Amino acid sequence: MTDLHRLSIRELSEGLAGSKFSSRELTEHYLKRIEKIDAQVQSYVTVTPEQALAQADAADALRQSGMANVLTGVPVAHKDIFCTQGIKTTAGSKILDNFISPYDATIVAKGKVAGLVTLGKVNMDEFAMGSTSESSYFGATKNPWALDHVPGGSSGGSAAAVAADLAPFATGTDTGGSIRQPASFCGLTGLKPTYGRVSRFGMIAYASSLDQGGPMARSAEDCAYLMNVMAGHDDRDSTSVNVDADDYIANLNGTSVKGLRIGIPKQYFNVAGLDADVKARVEESLKKLEDMGATLVEIDLNMTDAYVPTYYLIAPAEASSNLQRFDGVRYGYRCENPVDLTDLYKRSRSEGFGPEVQRRILIGTYALSAGYYDAYYVKAQKVRRLIQQDFLKAFESVDVIAAPSAPTTAYKIGASLDPVEMYLGDIYTIAVNLAGLPAINAPVGFDKDQLPVGLQLIGNYWSESQLLSVVHQYQQATDWHTKRAAIAEETV
Repeated sequence: MTDLHRLSIRELSEGLAGSKFSSRELTEHYLKRIEKIDAQVQSYVTVTPEQALAQADAADALRQSGMANVLTGVPVAHKDIFCTQGIKTTAGSKILDNFISPYDATIVAKGKVAGLVTLGKVNMDEFAMGSTSESSYFGATKNPWALDHVPGGSSGGSAAAVAADLAPFATGTDTGGSIRQPASFCGLTGLKPTYGRVSRFGMIAYASSLDQGGPMARSAEDCAYLMNVMAGHDDRDSTSVNVDADDYIANLNGTSVKGLRIGIPKQYFNVAGLDADVKARVEESLKKLEDMGATLVEIDLNMTDAYVPTYYLIAPAEASSNLQRFDGVRYGYRCENPVDLTDLYKRSRSEGFGPEVQRRILIGTYALSAGYYDAYYVKAQKVRRLIQQDFLKAFESVDVIAAPSAPTTAYKIGASLDPVEMYLGDIYTIAVNLAGLPAINAPVGFDKDQLPVGLQLIGNYWSESQLLSVVHQYQQATDWHTKRAAIAEETV
């Protein structure tokens, strides 16, 4: 079959269960697509054909024995920030280019238990620091909708792989929008769960109080299948919250759009730099939800101006602390012929880390230094609590909050964005991480250059089922999530 890549996760599961095709045939199909198409997209860092086919054969054997799960034999791509036993795990960095993980991240281990077939590891901004996937040591990933544009970041490889139909779904991580923004740029659905919903064990840390894994796929239904695998408490992760996970597939129609109160923050639609096409597509999607029975409620989020400075103090401070372990001593890149221990540290880190990672380490180290800790880091944590309270107050009168996922569509590769300009592009996403809330991106149309636009819906704590349900019903009434880039239409 030449069109297996066009099937939804449900259709793949039903096809495998009905013996319309085998997991080996499905896996070979995706591996052939990767071999033919990915040279143009550069979404994968490592492809694992031998392991994938072995897992596919094992999945087929389980199907024959009647012991298969709903996802047994379905392929997946993992962001290269998740440790994978026996497979190189780089976090997009030279400093980990030679690191073979001795264990699996919980997300990867759960995927194996569910019978998922790992196609390989996909590209990302180095240590998840960036919004374009250009800071990767392995080169920039391309946006399948326009190969001279970025796919977003840091989960740009995950987004590009799914958008080019080089994987049916993929894992991503979101520290300040790194699932939602690339999903928006690539016309996908991407869910950032409540902090603590998905285990962080085996996920290489950027900012520990902000990082959260989540699914990226074409539709809310596809994301729900992967969330059923990923979500749940993990004793090995001290930040994992012991709250029962939902059956996200069973709950897909659990929230009625009729009567849903959608908060529209005044401040979000008057941000300088909000592209007119993005604003128009988002407003059209909200009108569609209103036509479906939702009520639009204007709200105030008064802490909006504090989002960027607060995030870019806390995240670099935590990065500075987390990345001190990469010192050239225990594992990873080591400089050649160090003259002493100080030289080993200095040159291993300066040669192993890219400029964006070095920039954030320096900012974070400065903010944590003895003379500035109280003035910057402690104050940022206090403002963080005010941002959280701002959202909680809003949820007293609304069920979800709507916003663009990004102020623009995808940038051109190599666009001369200075760091501050790039950071300001995170205005709509970073507050969700600071507050620990769940949020989802849904594709809602295109700009004048035919680049995808995304709507973001933000929910209260543990409301992933509600967000998936609302987007699923929107997608039942629209077809934006079914649109495919030309490169995805190529056959093999």
